Amino acid sequence: MADFTENFLGYIINAVDILIVTYIIYKLILLLRGTRALQLFKGIMVIVIAMVASSFLQLRTLQWLMDKALSYGVFAILVIFQPELRRALEQIGRGRLFARSSAPDEKIVLDVVEAVVKAVFYMAKRRIGALIVIERETGLSDYVETGIGLTARCSSELLINIFIPNTPLHDGAVIMRKDMVMAAGCYLPLSENPTISKELGTRHRAAIGLSEVSDAIAIVVSEEIGQVSIAINGEITRNYTEEMLAKLLREKLMPQSRVASPLWQRKVKNDG
Repeated sequence: MADFTENFLGYIINAVDILIVTYIIYKLILLLRGTRALQLFKGIMVIVIAMVASSFLQLRTLQWLMDKALSYGVFAILVIFQPELRRALEQIGRGRLFARSSAPDEKIVLDVVEAVVKAVFYMAKRRIGALIVIERETGLSDYVETGIGLTARCSSELLINIFIPNTPLHDGAVIMRKDMVMAAGCYLPLSENPTISKELGTRHRAAIGLSEVSDAIAIVVSEEIGQVSIAINGEITRNYTEEMLAKLLREKLMPQSRVASPLWQRKVKNDG
């Protein structure tokens, strides 16, 4: 009986241990999800899988290469992931590492779309240049840190005021996460694609450059002609209308289960 109790307690302790480690790994993955380092993490997992497979299949040369890659890779990881490691330690100190996270719901998306569309076409009509980036799956924390932190609730008035000429924050990009304006005056990577039209300026190249390294939506307002353009997945499309922009943002930002139903039906449900 004593042996059974001791073994049972051992199983319970092992199960708790595994659950704790699993939860920590899960939260660390969520932390990486907020940066470009997620792609590097996926590459490391490929190397680990290749090493296990080579060991199982007795592929000596491949196993030797994977062993060397992991041996020297530890030092490379410390260098590559230095910003993420620093951010993780800061969040542990603030008690935020284990905070709950959730995807934006339908109402948040609709409010964001309404505010962004209203602000964009207010500025377009007055030829006020603007660059607004909306974060999706690929996190943009590295770029948020290059600007002036705001962490303010999104509104059309706030976006318009940021880009008014000759104000301190009008240069650079605004980066949004869910319904929050995270930062303004952010620096984005310029695209080096030689096929981009010469008539596109720095804002357009920055929008394309960011869309090449992330799945973010970059909205550009041209100050020369007041044209609205969208950069997604390394490609830019131009001359959007209010209806076109609102439709695109709803399709890209709305939870997939909600995209199928028309906007007017959702409003009836919310009001009724």
